[in-house]
Amino acid sequence: MDPPDDIADQFSLFPPIPFTLYDPHQIPNPEPFPVLLPNANPNPNQNSDPTPIPSSSHFLSFSIPKKRRRGRPQRSSTSFNIAHFPNGNLNPNGNDFASTSSGSISVNSIRNNVGNASSLPRAAADTSDEIIVINRESTAEAVLALTAGFPADSLTDEEVDAGVLPVIGGIEQVNYILIRNHIIAKWRENVSNWVTKEMFVDTIPKHCHTLLDSAYNYLVSRGFINFGVAPAIKEKILSEPNKPNVVVIGAGLAGLAAARQMMRFGFKVTVLEGRKRAGGRVYTKKMEGGNRVCAAADLGGSVLTGTLGNPLGIVARQLSLTMLHKVRDKCPLYSSDGKPVDHDMDMKVETDFNRLLDKASRLRQLMGDVSVDVSLGAALETFRQVYGDDVNAEEMKLFNWHLANLEYANAGLISKLSLAFWDQDDPYDMGGDHCFLPGGNGRLVQALAENVPILYEKTVNTIRYSNHGVQVVAGNQVFECDMALCTVPLGVLKSGSIKFIPELPQRKLDGIKRLGFGLLNKVAMLFPHAFWGTDLDTFGHLSDDPSRRGEFFLFYSYATVAGGPLLIALVAGEAAHKFESMPPTDAVTLVLQILKGIYEPQGINVPEPIQTVCTRWGSDPFSLGSYSNVGVGASGDDYDILAESVGDGRLFFAGEATTRRYPATMHGAFLTGLREAANMAHYANARSLKIKVGRSPSKNAHSCASLLADLFREPDLEFGSFSVIFGRKNADPKSTAILRVTFHEPRKKSHEGSKPDQQHSNKLLFQQLQSHFNQQQQLHVYTLLSRQQALELREVRGGDEMRLNYLCEKLGVKLVGRKGLGSTADSVIAAIKAQRGNRKHTSTSLASKTGTSKLKTGSLKRKLIRRAKVVSKSNESAPPPNSNLVNGKVSEEARTLHQASSNTPGSGQNHGDMSRQ
Repeated sequence: MDPPDDIADQFSLFPPIPFTLYDPHQIPNPEPFPVLLPNANPNPNQNSDPTPIPSSSHFLSFSIPKKRRRGRPQRSSTSFNIAHFPNGNLNPNGNDFASTSSGSISVNSIRNNVGNASSLPRAAADTSDEIIVINRESTAEAVLALTAGFPADSLTDEEVDAGVLPVIGGIEQVNYILIRNHIIAKWRENVSNWVTKEMFVDTIPKHCHTLLDSAYNYLVSRGFINFGVAPAIKEKILSEPNKPNVVVIGAGLAGLAAARQMMRFGFKVTVLEGRKRAGGRVYTKKMEGGNRVCAAADLGGSVLTGTLGNPLGIVARQLSLTMLHKVRDKCPLYSSDGKPVDHDMDMKVETDFNRLLDKASRLRQLMGDVSVDVSLGAALETFRQVYGDDVNAEEMKLFNWHLANLEYANAGLISKLSLAFWDQDDPYDMGGDHCFLPGGNGRLVQALAENVPILYEKTVNTIRYSNHGVQVVAGNQVFECDMALCTVPLGVLKSGSIKFIPELPQRKLDGIKRLGFGLLNKVAMLFPHAFWGTDLDTFGHLSDDPSRRGEFFLFYSYATVAGGPLLIALVAGEAAHKFESMPPTDAVTLVLQILKGIYEPQGINVPEPIQTVCTRWGSDPFSLGSYSNVGVGASGDDYDILAESVGDGRLFFAGEATTRRYPATMHGAFLTGLREAANMAHYANARSLKIKVGRSPSKNAHSCASLLADLFREPDLEFGSFSVIFGRKNADPKSTAILRVTFHEPRKKSHEGSKPDQQHSNKLLFQQLQSHFNQQQQLHVYTLLSRQQALELREVRGGDEMRLNYLCEKLGVKLVGRKGLGSTADSVIAAIKAQRGNRKHTSTSLASKTGTSKLKTGSLKRKLIRRAKVVSKSNESAPPPNSNLVNGKVSEEARTLHQASSNTPGSGQNHGDMSRQ
């Protein structure tokens, strides 16, 4: 039987999409370049000849990234299969509400998420247009949009802030998303061409041309398309700038990306770089010796962590550097005596280690806010003691090796990583393989720096900013500009070597202090020949001393990509800090002892290296570390705080430590440069039109958000999905109250009665993608109203839907995200808090986007992702986030953990690790 005219079922207008179990690399143009697999003959035309997706099964497969396993890629399948499930009530408004944190939500876009699913057809009254059909590749286009960082069926916060749609929700939003995805897919077909708006005029219906304008302008201005170094894009750089002058501080990937984009926008750009070279923490050094033996050694960032949608991969493709080398999964481990580690023991310890990570993830759900002040190291050590069986010395060495690998991946000591948020960026990982770029990443730096006006050896020591402009002081030179972009590493900001006048806002200083900045060092060795062979890319070494577990614990072979027999040994964790003061000759001697212990018993002679290089990133005054992490007491919010501009849109910040989605990665740094170029252009345009740009969030937004989350733990009124707080001492009916509405993940309709072809529609795709990628299981929206109105709302009968109807239509209020409350609510929040007395104030890091709700509900998702990433052999299902798991045993875990954490030294300033090497 056909369903009624339900908006949700209008997705059946899409052509049927077959679902099958397939490799994401078969999606048309899923990667910006082909990956060179060992002993394989890559097809140079694979990007222009999409592989058809077979239609024999009902699964959707996504590549799962391996960030946390960077040192030792997982050995099992790298795909994550989403099984088919019956038709559900995909909200055609496509609104996950997190996207509306600073904008209002229309009544109809909310109604479909509250109350009984049978009420959904009522939303159809305000929709006049149908969902458009652009082509039959909407499935692949949605996946491509995901790799570019866009949700499958909703708007991003940035799109909402940019006002891409006059009203959030409805069929218009669905059509906008389809057009947006289509433009991105068109760009990916040939990233060397400039994609014009005219290319879509004939395929997009005329009544949607306004949406086309909005989507195209947004994608171009924000650098999601038409970026890079292709000739067609370089031609767009004006020979004579026609906009104000801009100074970019730092010629790393963030600075170079921003500079090129600003030049294309027409700004006069000057880049100040303290070093004698560009690239920052991405540095490829040419090593050479006699007999014409040479190699390109990446001493900084070296691994492209995930190739799906990676913007640096797009740049490589533009340069025809298309044959990336996938880091192969094989990674044998050798004991301290040089003998190979027993395979069964290796697998057992790895499984146990992954089990401890799972338990730590489960514990933080139970602990709630308390976990913010506990380290990951304390949790792992506690569980190891509570659950660990009797282990022998060799198994303990293996366990310590995994700890070293975790410290390498997260750029910091596990004793200083936040239990609550150490992996907060996991949901945003780019899928695909981890790869080396043959010849080194310096090739990308060289191309990005071409024709960019860079002044080298200009060490910036003072930045003066005001509402009228910026002065950047480097030595005895002063550079005056309309705006400036600071891209220096977090380690430099922590050191205070740059003086800001006036001082940076306290919230920014606090964020700089809370975030960690770790350290990773390397020993690069060029040998006469690759005595270790070329059949593997990594191998590991165990240490007898736990305090030296990160010392030369992992070796990377670059013999197949560097142009010569190059081997690099990594030094992570505590050992990386000690390495800073170790004489280079001693370091090389230790490495050779390890290599001889491994290979000489096999009858393989280990020759003396031709040339060696030891890094000292912690001592480098232009980095003072390697890359960022979420330290104890910090959260993903701190990355957002570091990204905030100051001086009324005059001084901006970019770099890997300013992105909560892609921190500590090369592509993350690059993307922040594109992001800030867009922000700077926005402010400049607004000033030229003399338009006041709204400042969001307000100065007190961070602290007020924390207060708000705290106050709603004990609401004054609570009914259905609604809760209210107001001043208890103020009984005035007209006094202001704050209402919160909680929305949960949309319910899934019964599959019964649906047409056979509807279960394969785009509707199903969007449901699956949203469920897997958006992480939005619970969301809060707010409004201000009077005490009397809140009491009247409580008396409305008919459930949440009738209350919502009364609230929006009778009272005429709009529900907004937390940011949408603005500064108007700050005084109300503060007053309510003051009236409630000295109730314990929770950490300020729990209130925003990764706030309390994410800690409690989002961690389940991260755990599922990690199970795919980390070769967990257990089939144990993850518990629901709010399930009652607290029994005597778990409570004992929490008590033991508190005891352990109380004996753990306080977290100081982290000295970090290097840009995802």
